[in-house]
Amino acid sequence: MKNSLEQLKNKALKEIRSSETHDSLLKLEKRYLGRKGEVTKVLRSLKDMTADERKTLGKFANKVKQELTESLEETKVSLQEIAGEVIKGDWLDVTLPSEKKLGHLHPLSQVQYELEDIFSSMGFMVLDGPELESEFYNFEALNIPKDHPARDMQDTFYINSKSENRNLSSKQKLVLRTHTSNLQVRAMQKYGAPLRAIFPGRVFRCEATDASHDTTFDQVEGLMIDENISIANFKAVVETFLSQIFNREVKTRLRPGYFPFVEPGFEVDLNCEICGGKGCRVCKNSGWVEFMGAGMVHPNVLKYGGINSKKYTGFAFGFGITRLVMMKYKISDIRLMLGGDLRFLNQF
Repeated sequence: MKNSLEQLKNKALKEIRSSETHDSLLKLEKRYLGRKGEVTKVLRSLKDMTADERKTLGKFANKVKQELTESLEETKVSLQEIAGEVIKGDWLDVTLPSEKKLGHLHPLSQVQYELEDIFSSMGFMVLDGPELESEFYNFEALNIPKDHPARDMQDTFYINSKSENRNLSSKQKLVLRTHTSNLQVRAMQKYGAPLRAIFPGRVFRCEATDASHDTTFDQVEGLMIDENISIANFKAVVETFLSQIFNREVKTRLRPGYFPFVEPGFEVDLNCEICGGKGCRVCKNSGWVEFMGAGMVHPNVLKYGGINSKKYTGFAFGFGITRLVMMKYKISDIRLMLGGDLRFLNQF
């Protein structure tokens, strides 16, 4: 596998460096690094390998991906410089067709796909589920009682479902999911244990908007269940994906936190990348940004998922992709993400 990756890398680098147009470069990027690209396929196949193989090949595969990405960027810059020299020449045929402007992925999508590749290389499945969810999977199966504040109208969008779903119990309402945690019990019921999975997707909260909060944002839920799982496993997973997504070590802190579906629960804060920890409106002048809620899966949640809590333990975590993008690219206002301003989007 390693030799195949090395050959694939050399072939790709040769084609990238000999590329003469932006169109051919985009095709090469899609062929090797796209969602169905050759390098991406290798990363996704790592989940079927042993832990030692994943550790060795995963690191090498990510290095190959990084080298190809850097080569693509260098070639793009080179082509732009060549195009600039042509325009500066003595003659330009203004009757030629204009260059086609191709669209590109939103920064949220870019980071989501990168996260999926990273977690896939660690053996996690990438699962999807409904945005319109029942109270059972959004709240009750997660050990959130009916009198919990999160179920109040100011936090949750409730849907009038009497005419839309006749099979729905009159006592069971539909909501726009408030977190992708709604897929925890669904995954347990379908796949059982052991289980490794992430659930990326859009979530909705009925709350006031500001520089770091919005009513609609993207989130990733993670779940790992097996025998003898501990907080040490959680820390290893988090440190691995953060170092890969930022391409360096990231300063974090762990502090106690309460979430009904985990026990014990804790929160992970990131050193604010916008101000470097000095204090700004995004971190509310604290130097830290709330990034992730996490903890050991509550036995009641395992029970709802049909898993024996005496044999299996696990951890769960959830974080906002939107906030991660803000930290990665030093974006100071969350409302820019879904604002549709091309001046903002064309930077990515």
